Amino acid sequence: MIWANLLHLSTNMWMDYERPRGAEDGSYYDPTLRFDKDLWDEVTAGMAEAGMNMVVVDLGDGVKYESHPEIAVKGAWSPKRLRRELERLRKLGLEPIPKLNFSACHDAWLGPYSRMVSTDTYYAVCKDLLHEIADLFDQPRFFHLGMDEETPQHQRRHHYMVVRQGDLWWHDFLFLAKQVRAAGVRPWIWSDYVWHHADEFFARMPKYVLQSNWYYDRSFSTKIRYVEAYLDLEQHGYDQIPTGSDLVGYDWASPDNFERTVPWCVRHIPRKHLFGFLQTTWRPTIARHRGIHLDAIERAARAKAKLGRRGA
Repeated sequence: MIWANLLHLSTNMWMDYERPRGAEDGSYYDPTLRFDKDLWDEVTAGMAEAGMNMVVVDLGDGVKYESHPEIAVKGAWSPKRLRRELERLRKLGLEPIPKLNFSACHDAWLGPYSRMVSTDTYYAVCKDLLHEIADLFDQPRFFHLGMDEETPQHQRRHHYMVVRQGDLWWHDFLFLAKQVRAAGVRPWIWSDYVWHHADEFFARMPKYVLQSNWYYDRSFSTKIRYVEAYLDLEQHGYDQIPTGSDLVGYDWASPDNFERTVPWCVRHIPRKHLFGFLQTTWRPTIARHRGIHLDAIERAARAKAKLGRRGA
């Protein structure tokens, strides 16, 4: 069973402009890396102690890639430094998995290429990055491609909006998935496209793509579309890593969501398709969010322990 946590090297994904007045950390573009290595070390050590076994690393522009160093922010890691860190994580018992979000809603990390979506240049850059990162991670089991929230509503505060629809969304997604598979890795995505395009999704989404539906509130009524999606994915035979969160301060989220997600999904998704669970905080890895990061680990540990006591 996978017990994963999503941690951010880069958080340049939500906005394509520099910090607006009053914005939360992580919700704006910053040309300098927002990252605290001491906290990263503390959190990853805590994950290992809690019995978690996977860390999904959101890389973004936090690495000075050899193929495209031009997208790196100030303070970005060298590939050599990233390799050293990946080895340290493996020694802790944490399997490192790369993540880049290619949703046009969350690709500010691509720098100038975020405004070249679906062009020949864009495809070439994406291909270069996917293959370079797969090599840096020594052909990991999975590569998370993001692909969530590409809607006008989610980009209403952006200066530059891009929304792919229909065949173009599928063309670009399948192009990315093909590159990942060519590198010997299994693609992994957020599943929310299914919420509003179910028929299309189940007709066109390959079974080799690992799915992470996500839902962050308390109620697990199947009348809620975001909850029902877990059942739909199971009915159609997709492998899943359900995603909960330790989000605080939002009226659509609950801090104990992860602890509720685990038992509900165990009851409703057969083990052959339930690969594990992913915890998220959606906060930069910086000292001011230390409490949230540590709380997320504690809640994941409690959910894991309760599941173990039930003999699952």
